[in-house]
Amino acid sequence: MKQLLTGNASVATAVRLCAVDYIPAFPITPQTEIIELLSRWINEDRMDAKLVMMDSEHSMITAAGAASLAGVRTFTATSSQGLLYGFEMLYNLAGWRVPVVMANVSRGVSSPITMEPDHNDVLSARDSGFLQIHAETCQEVLDSVIMAYLISEDSLVRLPTIVNLDGFYLSYTREPVEVPEREEVASILPQYIPTSGYMNAQNPVSVAVAVLDGRAYSYFKYQMHLASLNALDVHEKASKKFEKAFGRKYDIVDGFMLDDADYVIVMTNSLTTTARAAIKEMRNEGRKVGLVRIRLLRPFPRQKIGQMLAGKKGVAVLDQNISIGSGGILYPEVLGALYHRSDRPNKIISFIGGLGGKHIGISDFKHIMSVTEQSVKEDQQPLQSILLFTDSDWSKVKQMLKVAGKGEVEG
Repeated sequence: MKQLLTGNASVATAVRLCAVDYIPAFPITPQTEIIELLSRWINEDRMDAKLVMMDSEHSMITAAGAASLAGVRTFTATSSQGLLYGFEMLYNLAGWRVPVVMANVSRGVSSPITMEPDHNDVLSARDSGFLQIHAETCQEVLDSVIMAYLISEDSLVRLPTIVNLDGFYLSYTREPVEVPEREEVASILPQYIPTSGYMNAQNPVSVAVAVLDGRAYSYFKYQMHLASLNALDVHEKASKKFEKAFGRKYDIVDGFMLDDADYVIVMTNSLTTTARAAIKEMRNEGRKVGLVRIRLLRPFPRQKIGQMLAGKKGVAVLDQNISIGSGGILYPEVLGALYHRSDRPNKIISFIGGLGGKHIGISDFKHIMSVTEQSVKEDQQPLQSILLFTDSDWSKVKQMLKVAGKGEVEG
């Protein structure tokens, strides 16, 4: 059945369809609507689940991990500062090997404060051990939550997953979403029955015990690393199962107009929709431009990305984030996927835009491609990330550059 749902409602609907047992929560904009919907459905007996309001995100994430260890399917959600407040526990949950699914509704991190999205919050968690799935549309948000449980609960993985959606761009935007029946979801996602390592009074176990031997610690971390890499194959298996049930297919990396493209934009999340529209316009202008959207960000699909970008003339990596003092976060990871290939692109350029929800339009994507094409033509490689600003910002930017005496920007 097709419904008009926000991204937040898509998350909540998927949680209901997955028969989640326990939902620890703490409110923060722009994810609060998820918890409000789930609470209402539980009170109306439309969901058989327990929702508990905690005193902080730290307690919330801790409770989610503990409940999962006790053998129940668990969900929680947060955003921005909330994710950072509970950051310590992300590493614990991954170390406990619990298949918790968490929705992160991306919002820029203070200070200065903003309600609008970029990806510094979710990308700060990239080394925690959580898998990460990044969604472009509200339909993909719903489907990704279901797939996250399929992947996380697989015995070859047993790691928690973050499903990321852009705040406001998706969280409060209504789009047509095909909503499956509960029985259809149950046919591919049966009741969660943990296989081993969960807490049981009749069969006590030790979890996350103190390890004083560095060799043992290294062993467990490497085991987690291998389990994360297993998610690449498990995602493919889950994708085939999902496509057979619902007719929608999701790859770890998506390509758009890629086969004959000479120049490619690499990016993630909801602004990809605008990039597709820009690429269509550039194609009508005779420019051979394509798109690579990274959907599964952890584990990082370096082999797939390398194959998709092989032989291209120029690649523009658009980061909606910034690592202060370094640049875009995804850019060096894409470079790493291409470094050892003899057929790597001639030029790979770093762009940063959309910080704090700053608008990126079709003209911006055209500008990105023009800079990349010129870089290839003139055989020049910018030394730093290129920051995108609109004309209205340009006078302020130039003044900042005079004060700083350095930096490379494009208007």
